[in-house]
Amino acid sequence: MRLFSVLRAPAVGWRERFDCGGREVARWFPGHMAKGLKDMKNRLRVVDCLLEVHDARIPLSGRNPLLQQALGIRPHLLVLNKMDLADLTHKSRILECLRQQGLSHVLFTDCLQDENIDKIVPLITELVSNSQRYQRAENIESCIMVIGVPNVGKSSVINSLRRLHLQKGKASSVGGQPGITRAVLTRIQVCDRPLMFLLDTPGVLSPQIESVEIGLKLALCGAIRDHLVGEEVIADYLLYTLNRQQQFSYVERYRLASPCDDVETVLKSIALHLGKTRRVKVLTGTGNVTVTAPNYNGAAVDLIHSFRKGLLGKVMLD
Repeated sequence: MRLFSVLRAPAVGWRERFDCGGREVARWFPGHMAKGLKDMKNRLRVVDCLLEVHDARIPLSGRNPLLQQALGIRPHLLVLNKMDLADLTHKSRILECLRQQGLSHVLFTDCLQDENIDKIVPLITELVSNSQRYQRAENIESCIMVIGVPNVGKSSVINSLRRLHLQKGKASSVGGQPGITRAVLTRIQVCDRPLMFLLDTPGVLSPQIESVEIGLKLALCGAIRDHLVGEEVIADYLLYTLNRQQQFSYVERYRLASPCDDVETVLKSIALHLGKTRRVKVLTGTGNVTVTAPNYNGAAVDLIHSFRKGLLGKVMLD
């Protein structure tokens, strides 16, 4: 009963803001991203519609404005994927904010359960039929370009569509790290009635992320490689977010005494609970001594991966 009371207690004394500590925004725009964006522009002449996939936990943050500037002349459907990991109690507010940004065609999806995947083809078909097809009016098939930042599930959406409409397996590789798709691929059929093909593309971040906090949100959702930001920094931002939203399941998962807002204390407790230790040399007055210390980085990695697997509760980062 004591633990239950602690976990349901109102969040008092949590940080009101995350101290970025003068950090600079991590820049991750490797060569394959620049090449991918150029290839995407070159393929536009055969594209009827853009299918932008983004993470439902950050529906307002981190979308790449370069993609809109370069490719925005086509009809556009925004798919907010990984809805199973997002707190959708704020869904109406998010949709209104997106509508004010000019995005009237928005769909929340979950590729693990194929939820709302069946709505994608009808929506795209309607968008294409109501638009100028840019000298493609004689073609009976539609070609859709899938765009977005890394690791939001673009390839998963393609595979879900193929599974639903063609009863076929994976056509695009998927993974938990950003950068799995590194080039604009050949056309992938996802439906036969209507005849529809998709172009999978590499995830492309903006060369200049808008703010440090947006960079942290992207990193927490796996759009930026962890080591570029720092696992312990990402874990600290995650702890800040969970406590602010009163998501205290991390306490039960790691057998902590109570919620805590100090990342060093939490990571030490997690490391001890998981048995994650490392041998370090300590310089003393009589020479070096090797001691066993908690592996804070290992604990941070476990905490971050637990969040990404949906084991720490549903959140909305925006």
